[in-house]
Amino acid sequence: MARAIKQLRAVNFTTWPYPGFPTDFQPQMMALISLAQGTGVVKETVFENRFMHVQEFNRLGTNIRAHLDEAVVAGVSSLKGASIMASDLQAGAGLILVALAAEGQSVIDRVYHIDRGYERIEERLASVGASIVRFNPVKKEVRQNE
Repeated sequence: MARAIKQLRAVNFTTWPYPGFPTDFQPQMMALISLAQGTGVVKETVFENRFMHVQEFNRLGTNIRAHLDEAVVAGVSSLKGASIMASDLQAGAGLILVALAAEGQSVIDRVYHIDRGYERIEERLASVGASIVRFNPVKKEVRQNE
């Protein structure tokens, strides 16, 4: 299990084409900020509609408000498992991170998006302590390690 030595603090960042901060890592970074102390602002400059995952993150208890190309992420102290849906590959990776940080069980639908870019992700994350069970071809169950 990964743990921070100190309380994480929220940051602001803007996505840019190479060599800037990659838009493909935006959902994963947003997942991290969701559990950090404080509030961060994420500005997306590469793709329109890149915040489609925000509603799914919020189902798990994050506090994110998105409008146009900007999202305000207020850190929360805990998350709860929920049924969620991946809208694309990068959003799916972020959803897995948020689901693993949540208490209880989460079910992620439309994992074919995730499978397009992450071969055997459940096995790879198990090597660092994650408990992910693929229970049919289109869903993954994510449970927090106890």
